[in-house]
This record gives sequence, structure tokens and C-alpha cells, in this order.
Amino acid sequence: MDQARFGITVPLTAPLAEHPRLIRELRKAGYTDVWSAEVDGSDGFTPLTVAALADPDVRLGTAIVSPYTRGPATLAMTAAALAEVAPGRFHLGLGAGSAPIVEGWNGAEFDRPYQRVRDTVRFLRAAFAGERVTREYETFAVRGFRLSRPPQSPPPILVAALRPGMLRLAGREADGAILNWLSAEDVERVVPYVREGGPDREIVARIFVVPTGDRDTARAIGRRMITAYLTVPVYADFHRWLGREEQLAPMWEAWAEGDRKRALDLVPDTVLDELIVHGEPARCRARIARYVAAGVTVPVLAVIDPRPGADPIEAALALAPTAG
Repeated sequence: MDQARFGITVPLTAPLAEHPRLIRELRKAGYTDVWSAEVDGSDGFTPLTVAALADPDVRLGTAIVSPYTRGPATLAMTAAALAEVAPGRFHLGLGAGSAPIVEGWNGAEFDRPYQRVRDTVRFLRAAFAGERVTREYETFAVRGFRLSRPPQSPPPILVAALRPGMLRLAGREADGAILNWLSAEDVERVVPYVREGGPDREIVARIFVVPTGDRDTARAIGRRMITAYLTVPVYADFHRWLGREEQLAPMWEAWAEGDRKRALDLVPDTVLDELIVHGEPARCRARIARYVAAGVTVPVLAVIDPRPGADPIEAALALAPTAG
């Protein structure tokens, strides 16, 4: 593959204490970036701090952290600290997240996500510049906050975006967008909204990869992932907008009725094969290259190895730029 950036999702399945060695191996194989996933395992910043100290050149990004689960000042301080550890190498990826994470797990109100992300971007711009912030934003207020250690290299801010409003926000007020749960063909549809803000906007995409020639196993994994994610309202609305209403409606109906097994069976193979990259490593690398050709500047692999007890980076190494 012939692109400058190539990322991997952390944390890996190995304990964080083992990550420094694994990051160095991945860097030798051609991975330039590590991007964190903050769901129900590690937080978004600790694995990146470990990676930053393991390799002096690896690029880092959160994909994503939510402005609902950290106060504005705490978010600014945490991001500034990581930017100090890895000056010029860290990107702060923000995203609203979803109601289950924000409300069900963190006890916050998932209200006006577009406005909350926009307000947080504006606050962080001022905070990273060392300004004393006293301002009534639409979704929160900050009174008299100033970073005592503002980053010498303020991190670029990226916004996780699905539909036009947030995609345009990512291009207009942030430095680019983070994409998720879409096909290479879908990338061609969403990128123009981001690039309305400028042709140099970063486009990061998390790509789910199951590197196995066992199609039935890969599809079984993919069905579980799709029913877990695409039944969440924000993702369901995203795929309606992308034109998959007819294909996914039976699955959504079965899920809403509580019939989880039937919902799994109703995930169309065509949709699964579009959204989950699977097959032998060479085939997967070719599929990933299509995302780059469609406009992604940083492909970030989320590798799912179906083999129980497998080496935590063996599959990732087979997908690396140097492997081809």
C-alpha cells in the first residue's frame, strides 16, 4: 500500500504493560499511528501515553473521547498533558458518543449532541491558546478557566461525524473528521461535506478487519458486531441516510421485538461484506486501499482475530504495509 499514514486501534488484547514492545514491533512493520477506542475497556488517553513513551515518532489520536463524560476543563488538561508528552504527534478526536454510553453508563444527559461537540471544540481552541475562558456556551458555561500548562503544539481537533451537520462541523470548525461503520463507497459520499471546510482536512476512518479466509466465521463475527452497533439510534439513522433502510429494516424490527437470534440471521451478507473487511490478508489490504483511494487520509484498523488465544499482533502484522 502506498500511503503515508497507517493506523492500528489500541488497546490491543494484550495487557497494557506489554504494549511498549508491541508498539515497537508494529512501527517496524509500517504502522505510523495508534488511535484509541474508548468504550468499556481502557480510557482513551492511557494507552496513547504508553505508546507515546514507547516510540518517539508514533502518531497518536483519540477516536473518540466524548465531551459528555469529562468536564471541559478536565478534557482540556488531559489533552494538553498528552500533547506535552508527544508534541506535534497527538490528535484529539471528539465525538458525542451514544445514549447508552453517555446516559446508561455515565449518568449524563445525551442532549443536543451537535451543539455540545461544537461548543467543546470552541472552548478547547481557546483553552489550548492559553486564554482565560469565561463564557456562556449554549450547552455549558466556563468561568475563569486558564490552562497553566498550555501545549506548545496545540493538538489538531477532529470530530467524529456521521451525517451532514456534524460532517460540515468537522470541516468548518475542526481540523477534520473521524469516520466509522461505513464502506469505502460510503466514504466518497461523506468526504465532500468535510472538505467544504478546506481541501486539507484530515479524514480518519476506523475500519473493522477480520483477517481470515473462513467466510462463515468472519460473517458470524460481523453479524454480532453489526447488531450491537447499528441498532443504536445514531448509527441506525446514519445507515438510513446512506440508503440501507430497506436492507436493514427487518433486522431492526426483530431487534426491537427482542428477538436477538432472528436479528442476527437478518443481517444481509451484502451489507456485512460492505462494512466488515474480511478474507485472507492480501485481500484485506486491497480492501483497505479502496478506503484510501476514496479519500481517507488515515486508515485505522480495528483488527479482530477469530483464533482463540492468538498472538495479539500476529494478524495486525499480516495486514501491515510491509507485509505486501
